[in-house]
Amino acid sequence: MAAPSPYAADLARISSVDRTSEVLGARTHWVEYGPVDAERTLVLVHGFRGDHHGLGPVVAQLPHVRFIAPDLPGFGASAPLAAGAHDLAGYTAWLEAFLRTTGVHGTAVLLGHSFGSIVVAAAVASGVPTPRVILVNPIGQNALAGPRGVLTRLAVGFYRVGAALPEKLGFAVLRSRLVTRIMSVTMAKTDDKALRRWIHEEHDRYFSAFATRQSLLEAFRTSVSHDVSEFAASIHQQTLLVVADHDDITPLEAQRRLVTMFPDAELAVIEGVGHLIHYEKPVEAAAAIETFLS
Repeated sequence: MAAPSPYAADLARISSVDRTSEVLGARTHWVEYGPVDAERTLVLVHGFRGDHHGLGPVVAQLPHVRFIAPDLPGFGASAPLAAGAHDLAGYTAWLEAFLRTTGVHGTAVLLGHSFGSIVVAAAVASGVPTPRVILVNPIGQNALAGPRGVLTRLAVGFYRVGAALPEKLGFAVLRSRLVTRIMSVTMAKTDDKALRRWIHEEHDRYFSAFATRQSLLEAFRTSVSHDVSEFAASIHQQTLLVVADHDDITPLEAQRRLVTMFPDAELAVIEGVGHLIHYEKPVEAAAAIETFLS
């Protein structure tokens, strides 16, 4: 029996519509939540191997906000990019085109989680307009540097092997439940057994929804080759960093350095959580977002 979502009831009270748009010649799936006439519209950019479902617990806490939540190209129900690699240039070009397609270019607040924080930061630094920026669990230092660099290089090797193997075997390796569970157990910090079980099941459900092995490998390389610090100085909009005190990917010390690199940024530290703020502490994250927007 599947573990019940602790946020399902609140999310069910919010109107949602599944939509599909052609963006740069390829299908992008997205979900629109909340009132279309809301004062605020937020576009949500999810993390690596996730899709629009991941930020649903945060959406559930803000019923008066309009959210536009796409699946990144190559993930969820979205097709890969029609042309070019799934590199940072490809994702930022897609994001700008998506904002134009959905009619919120220059008006929607951009929110990126994890890998999505890199995509959002790169896009805004390159001139994509937005009134404000919100980065949740931002990647604040290069994953190939520091003590975790060896593990990151091993992960690069894993994705490279998965892309090189015969198709059936390669997909089986990349969609391994064991690998997904190891990742999930490592990142989850909560002591709530029911919540941990639900988090693991969420990862099992959605982390295998990628379009091709090559797009997955390209996206992973992009995620570990860049970080938000590259772009912070060029982001002049008011920016909120929602960070965790036990994040294994970007430690709190690095986040405190990161916030000083922005011309106008503030830090909201969520305690007792790691890289899964959106799953474990969405109420606290939503409160920080609400305060920032108001």
